[in-house]
Amino acid sequence: MKITEFLKHNYRHFNAAALIDAADAYKSHVESGKKMLVSLAGAMSTAELGISFAEMIRQDKVQIISCTGANLEEDLMNLVAHSHYERVPNYRDLTPQQEWDLLEKGLNRVTDTCIPEEEAFRRLQQHIFEIWKEAEENGERYFPHEFMYKLIRSGVLEQYYEIDPKNSWMLAAAEKNLPIIVPGWEDSTMGNIFASYCVKGELKPSTMKSGIEYMTFLADWYKNNAGTEGVGFFQIGGGIAGDFPICVVPMLYQDLEYTDVPFWSYFCQISDSTTSYGSYSGAVPNEKITWGKLDIDTPKFIVESDATIVAPLIFAIVLGQ
Repeated sequence: MKITEFLKHNYRHFNAAALIDAADAYKSHVESGKKMLVSLAGAMSTAELGISFAEMIRQDKVQIISCTGANLEEDLMNLVAHSHYERVPNYRDLTPQQEWDLLEKGLNRVTDTCIPEEEAFRRLQQHIFEIWKEAEENGERYFPHEFMYKLIRSGVLEQYYEIDPKNSWMLAAAEKNLPIIVPGWEDSTMGNIFASYCVKGELKPSTMKSGIEYMTFLADWYKNNAGTEGVGFFQIGGGIAGDFPICVVPMLYQDLEYTDVPFWSYFCQISDSTTSYGSYSGAVPNEKITWGKLDIDTPKFIVESDATIVAPLIFAIVLGQ
């Protein structure tokens, strides 16, 4: 039985039914020729979302990505240091001393998975610094994701590949030259490393394009790609990866007074946040109507579950698997 057949036979009610409805609407959206933004929060790259997400990119089921700086870099870290990762199934039972012991070993824990500092962070650092420095010396400025694309295209990382390259969503995105929005990049590991070079006077902050420049880039992209019906918005998790890009529509409409700009034309969020008042991740989609983000008739879905479980299943339906 195909994955889609299994899901549609068993997933008939509650969150399961919402998953099916959201996936079918996503599929219809892109098959009708409209474009889709996917936002990645949390540590979805360390959860190896690339196994399913890379194929979504290759098959043109996503046209632009918004993600945290962590997701940008952690996909590449998994690519070059996978065998050095350590899984800690009993992470709920760790004592503070055991957590400290992991730090002493250079293992930074994300839930049940430890990222190896030396083989992951530092391996990327030695190569990305050369690309940052070269750009600065040439008087060039780029976005964080553009520097990562340069790193991938240089071929210098190929010697370290430890997973099948087809499972890296960053490689797939680089091949497509897919636009990526990375709000708040500064709080990522690579962002911290870049800032440390600025503190030491070895790099200038201006070499890295800013969040405001990301927003202006996104504004131009949306105007040029929304047509008359708008772009879809598929949000994995909450936080800045979703909140930053969705605001481009009210900015265009209200602040720039482009009154012909269409609202986002599809919206789905996978979230385990409890529906509540005052919480962005816990807000129901209808609240976004009042902010000028979604229209009255925009298809709206929330799947209240774990994105590491839900996202690959939705992608499987969209991909016809």
